[in-house]
Amino acid sequence: MYTLIGTAKLNDVDPQAWLTDVLARIAGTPQNRLGELLPWNWQNSQPHDQAA
Repeated sequence: MYTLIGTAKLNDVDPQAWLTDVLARIAGTPQNRLGELLPWNWQNSQPHDQAA
């Protein structure tokens, strides 16, 4: 877990958001697209909340 969190931080990715999204999506992701879930390729599937 420490390595996953550290890798996310090194890639300027919020570790909590990344892990939450990846764990929710990994089961439905085809094997040939798993690279998209790596921190350096990851795009959050959840829209950012806008502060009012």
